[in-house]
Amino acid sequence: MVDLDHMVRDLRMMRQHNVNAVRSSHYPNDPRFYQLCDRYGFLVMSEADNESHGTQTQFLADDEWDNVVEHWNERIADNPDWTEATVDRVQLCVQREKNRPSIISWSAGNECAYGCTFEAALEWMKDFDPTRLSHYESSYYRDSKRRYDYSNIDLFSRMYPSQQEMRDYLDSDPDKPLILVEYCHAMGNGPGDLEDYWKVILDEPRLCGGFVWEWCDHAILDGHTDNGRPRYLYGGDSGETVHDGNFCVDGLVWPDRRPHGGLLELKNVQRPARVVSYDQARGLLRLRNDLDFTHLDQAVDISWQLVCDGEVVESQPLVLDQPVAPHEVAEVTCRPRLPEAGRCQLRLEYRLRQGDALREAGQELGFDEVELATADPRNQHAARIAAPADGPSPQVVDDGDDIVVSGETFRYVFAKATGLPTSLQVAGAELLERPAEVNVWRAPTDNDSRIRLEWQRARYDQTTTRAHDCTASIEGSNCVVRARMALVAPTIQPILRMDTTWTIDGQGRLRCQMEVTRSDGFPTLPRLGLRLFLPQQMQQVEWAGLGPHENYPDKRQASRHGRFGSSVDELAVGYLFPQENGSRGGCDWMGIGDGGSTTLQVTAAQPFSFNASHHTQEELTAAGHDVELESCGHTVLCIDHAMAGIGSNSCGPELLPQYRVDDDVHHIDITLIPTTR
Repeated sequence: MVDLDHMVRDLRMMRQHNVNAVRSSHYPNDPRFYQLCDRYGFLVMSEADNESHGTQTQFLADDEWDNVVEHWNERIADNPDWTEATVDRVQLCVQREKNRPSIISWSAGNECAYGCTFEAALEWMKDFDPTRLSHYESSYYRDSKRRYDYSNIDLFSRMYPSQQEMRDYLDSDPDKPLILVEYCHAMGNGPGDLEDYWKVILDEPRLCGGFVWEWCDHAILDGHTDNGRPRYLYGGDSGETVHDGNFCVDGLVWPDRRPHGGLLELKNVQRPARVVSYDQARGLLRLRNDLDFTHLDQAVDISWQLVCDGEVVESQPLVLDQPVAPHEVAEVTCRPRLPEAGRCQLRLEYRLRQGDALREAGQELGFDEVELATADPRNQHAARIAAPADGPSPQVVDDGDDIVVSGETFRYVFAKATGLPTSLQVAGAELLERPAEVNVWRAPTDNDSRIRLEWQRARYDQTTTRAHDCTASIEGSNCVVRARMALVAPTIQPILRMDTTWTIDGQGRLRCQMEVTRSDGFPTLPRLGLRLFLPQQMQQVEWAGLGPHENYPDKRQASRHGRFGSSVDELAVGYLFPQENGSRGGCDWMGIGDGGSTTLQVTAAQPFSFNASHHTQEELTAAGHDVELESCGHTVLCIDHAMAGIGSNSCGPELLPQYRVDDDVHHIDITLIPTTR
């Protein structure tokens, strides 16, 4: 039984993260829950206890989807023997909560197919209460046996449609608005497509919004490990044979209600206002009120900040000198004093003007960032540390198996068999505990569960690098190591071809330039970059980029540009089912060190992402629970030229093309700067 304090805690967290509606899937909730929703102003879709989803999985000789739909409804949904029971459950749901002002819609049930039983239930529902919207998503699955009656359903409803499906529906001149009764599957490291859905929703008044699946991870606390980590169980851990594994570990919060990054993402995607445009030359900001009932100037305090190279250099309140009605756009003057050089953003922060029952005044409700133009838009620290420097050229020795490049304070070894460094010594300190690697694998996320089959068929988890030739020469004041390389795996043709140039100057900086070509026929990559195995004591990290939370190309609305610091352990996100986690993107530079004398800094020609962890991606891939993970003995640094997005493909559509690592050719330009004091 869920107690009252637990309900209040959940609703408080929802409201603090800009959630305003709840679907009571897949059955009516505790009556006290509706009382709380009445009190706190939540909108509720109350769903009847009709869930005969299992009839979809009946054994059929022809198990193609079109044939499944033909027979799904025959056992219950279109069987007159079940009409009384189906109507009864709808009546119990409606009669019990008919006087609740929080309820805006009744739902006849979930995933049961459609037929005479639901036609009768929905007819009773609309006759009894024509004041509320009626809903039943499974009416979408239509067989060819007869023409069904949909006249008592007010909302066209879909689960996990693509944005293109939504646009196609709107283009069909529909007579019902569309609601996403489930979307953005929040399983593990996810969801990754909230912003893309809301761009469509906010632009189209015939879209009603949607319900993210789902609120919390469902797992059973089974005590703690010796070092105090909670041990959670899910499907299969209790000896059962019929289960869905970790498929119920699919929420926006952990079982103990700590927020996942997905909840932080949802909060900012559903912020109360959005920047429509900014005319930098005129200093004119256009701002839209996305609240439905409240003037923006009455509800929200707004301030702006000028961020340059990750640092806030100016900030001011933004005064709305006129009322901004719901869905209206205001024009406001905003003129920060822009420097000549640096990577700059204009950030707007929205805060609650007056507290309410669940939130305190001043709570941040979200933010916007706008990229600004400067005469030199590079991060100036990154530009300085990567700039060419005068000095004596390094020495180079080819001993047959290796190329050794050395200078006054460094000695680097490149294996001619791979074209990659096997040793990076600076002032006698070794930075590489294993040879460097070209890296395309990531521990599959829950939302990678389908594409991982293609990734593994392509052997992306078994790759090694081979060099066809590798030579070195002194060119001016630099040593240049050139290699023709391939990324290969057992039993198949080469995956990538790489023409690689390492340029090492007299200070020991290494610039890696790769022209990468993906071989024909291979699937999209999980990621593309370098993997370095550093000493475990190198675990203090700084970066200028997106943070402080983990972020990915389609999951970065909760992250802002700044200059951040963290330990390697703090970068990690301990999903109950281990998977790719902890990436930070949009980086101009990053540095990792031991807190003392040794540091490795990284810059790139384009913003990059990185991941630093005490677990290898192979260990994350193999583990079934977070408590199984132990430190691998290294600090594993992944420097990613490209990283795939997250999406929602465990339940929803495949990853959008713009978030795939799908180009045939990549131009990598990364600089490594080892230093000691």
